[in-house]
Amino acid sequence: MTHRRWFTPWLLAGPALVWLAVFNLWPAINTVILSFTNAKPLGGGHFTGLDNYHRALDDDQLTDALLNSVIYLLVCLPLLTLLPLLLALLVEKKLPGITFFRTAFYTPVVASAVVVGIIWGWVLDDRGLINGLLHQLGLADHPVSFLTDRWLLLFSAIALTVWKGLGYYMVIYLSALGNVGRELHEAAAVDGASAVRRFWHVTLPGVRPAMLLISVLISVSALRIFSELYVLSHGTGGPGGRDMSVVMLIQMYSRGFTGHIGYASALSVLLFLLTVGPMLLLARLNRKAA
Repeated sequence: MTHRRWFTPWLLAGPALVWLAVFNLWPAINTVILSFTNAKPLGGGHFTGLDNYHRALDDDQLTDALLNSVIYLLVCLPLLTLLPLLLALLVEKKLPGITFFRTAFYTPVVASAVVVGIIWGWVLDDRGLINGLLHQLGLADHPVSFLTDRWLLLFSAIALTVWKGLGYYMVIYLSALGNVGRELHEAAAVDGASAVRRFWHVTLPGVRPAMLLISVLISVSALRIFSELYVLSHGTGGPGGRDMSVVMLIQMYSRGFTGHIGYASALSVLLFLLTVGPMLLLARLNRKAA
């Protein structure tokens, strides 16, 4: 007869719980603690209360970074929610050569963000492919400053993010579309529903859970953007550093022997609160829709 001891499940789950506590829970708690200090990389610092948060209210760079993050969110959310769904509807059809297109759409996902950013930097450079084509076609007398203009740099990074994320979210939608009963489409077609009405009344309700998941993932990723802006701006954050994201700002304040770990921790806490907001809002909207 097998005897079950109460501690057996804890022995099995113990290594994972220790890992989570050491590398997730404690760093999160320590970040909150450090946000109330003036800690430096080589010293523990002293308790300063809300000074770091008061400093954040007067930080013009943080204002620019928050604006960049919000624009990133407002542009990426609709594009990366709808375009991958349209791609998924296209590549789920059994057509000759469709496997090639599925692979082509997914290839940017597995490519390194840094490598892709460097390639896009070459393409968008003043002497790059895009400016060369514009000059050859007579559409621009002078190079377009994709990488040196504040807004062009920001939207170039957004375009890179959308291009790289299409395949990833397409796969999620493909999985969701597989759970939408084909008989529902057939019944709607028999009732005379057009393709647009079938998409609106059959496909969208069937993929709504996946759409919510994708919306949350996009919201969090857009607010935490780093690699695209960092690589395209060569780490400078664009002209005057005004294209920095919040993550780039945290990295700037925390690096080096003279870094301000306390202030960087306060910015990390604010970024966490900022990312929780869209998640709660989207969950509430989904609950109302259900």
